Amino acid sequence: MEQSQPRSFWRRDVFSTHHKVIAIQYLLTGVMFLAVGGVMALLIRWQLAAPWQPVPIIGKLLFREAGGAITPEAYPMLFTMHGSIMVFFAVTPILLGALGNYTIPLEVGARDMAFPRLNMVSYWFLFLGSASMLASFFVPGGAAGFGWTIYAPLSASTEMLPGWGQDLFILGLALDAVSILMGGINYITTIMQLRAPGLTLRRLPLTLWGLFYSAVLNTLWLPIVASALFMVLCDRRLGTAFFLAGPLAPHAGGQVLLYQHLFWGFGHPEVYILIFPVWGLVGDLLSVFSRKPAFGYKATVLSMLTITILSGIVWGHHMFTSGMNPLVGKAFMFLTITVSVPTAIFFLNWLGTLWRSAIRLTVPMLFTLGVVFVFAIGGLTGLFNALQTFDVYIHDTYFVVGHFHYTLAASVLFGTFAFIYFWFPKIFGRQMSSRLGKLHFWLSFVFLNAVFSVMMFVGLHGHMRRIADATAYEFLKPVQHWNVFIGWAALGLGLSQLLFFFNFLYSLFRGTPAPANPWEAGSLAWTVPSPPPEHNYDAVPRIWCGPHEYGVPGLNNGDWLSQTDPRAKALAKS
Repeated sequence: MEQSQPRSFWRRDVFSTHHKVIAIQYLLTGVMFLAVGGVMALLIRWQLAAPWQPVPIIGKLLFREAGGAITPEAYPMLFTMHGSIMVFFAVTPILLGALGNYTIPLEVGARDMAFPRLNMVSYWFLFLGSASMLASFFVPGGAAGFGWTIYAPLSASTEMLPGWGQDLFILGLALDAVSILMGGINYITTIMQLRAPGLTLRRLPLTLWGLFYSAVLNTLWLPIVASALFMVLCDRRLGTAFFLAGPLAPHAGGQVLLYQHLFWGFGHPEVYILIFPVWGLVGDLLSVFSRKPAFGYKATVLSMLTITILSGIVWGHHMFTSGMNPLVGKAFMFLTITVSVPTAIFFLNWLGTLWRSAIRLTVPMLFTLGVVFVFAIGGLTGLFNALQTFDVYIHDTYFVVGHFHYTLAASVLFGTFAFIYFWFPKIFGRQMSSRLGKLHFWLSFVFLNAVFSVMMFVGLHGHMRRIADATAYEFLKPVQHWNVFIGWAALGLGLSQLLFFFNFLYSLFRGTPAPANPWEAGSLAWTVPSPPPEHNYDAVPRIWCGPHEYGVPGLNNGDWLSQTDPRAKALAKS
């Protein structure tokens, strides 16, 4: 029975409990913060390429007191806010909030999430968190400047970093953590309890497996980082000493390294929290556009499970230079290298899907192949970071920055674009321009690799991260021209995204109307119109096969089956 449409604009479009409306809210919020975080990245690269020179066009508006140049106080705020906004308020809303909310009910055959009101509250906690983060720019002293990792004692002491901007930053992250935790509970329950008849766990799309394992990690580890943030606020404002020691502490008992253990206990699983949905999406899209079943489906799902378990016991590789006992460091080194085994299985399964396939180079497929390429580079360079002796040399250099951006930022960015280009017709009922999309991909691919590969190169020359002026160090002056090169490449990467934003906004209103299944995809969501009706399905669908039934012989209307096609039952018996 069709649900009645709420009459009030506020209940229908603002404080909605419907998963598709909430998904669009997450998507638009994430895209906005993607632009904000990108502008901050360009400001960072300008400072490194032209230290203390006025920023063109927007410099006098943002940095009036310095004649348009980035000040020494503003630079730490930029890289702190850039990292946090990109991870928690751009990528997380798009890949967890939008992708999860939109696809999970449609792909399992449900009319909504398991807890619709909790879903609505989850988004508005994210909204309040983002408002708190942005408000920190406008209080005396400015935004937070202690780095996106919020390391104590710098973050926990009002003597070292006074001002309410630091507190608003921490509050914003804490609200976001609560939002993600509520979403994780909803995702797990919906996938486990609301599946349509016949939709066994072995028939779930890989995207849903990625979202499921991401939600499991969020549920396990977010309370830890939330408690750490709460203790930092207590140290700042209530006179406690959880992380303060020595002259800064009001009393004895604080442990500075305790914060690092708590943060990285969440921080490393966070990598997989963000990358799991991308890995699942890549598995599905490679199958769709290679017109082959996903190679090694079961091995891929088991690899996700293995990584979920191992991700919680490898955090110490972030702390090799913290004074850790070398024997403990060896244990973390071994466990970190062990994670590469299931990750390699992922990669080989992707290649197996591509092998001898009929590839369709659509825009979503190009970005999917981009994920495969950049993650390969990020994964291989990660092995260097896992080696304790080598990490001592490269720790806190731009080699780590380049590796991290390849492994997470580039993979997640390309995965984000693959998601948007692929699901845009289903969400909005219109198609994005293929010509603009392909131009967007190739420009992004070239400039992105130019930026992050050279970062690793200068890192091997000893270029430290978080410094504002490399020319202040004699040994770095010979590589300063590479900072200029990265700056130009970053500008090219940033300008390339204007094609995406134009394509996105234009297609919202003037794009070609989309059919129900423009990609000839086999999963359940593509059996309903584009966009789907409010209630999703007129009747509970019956599932007969998995989501990757491509290359099926003996069919008179193509070589693929939808999950709701009853012919799959007869073919399975034959």
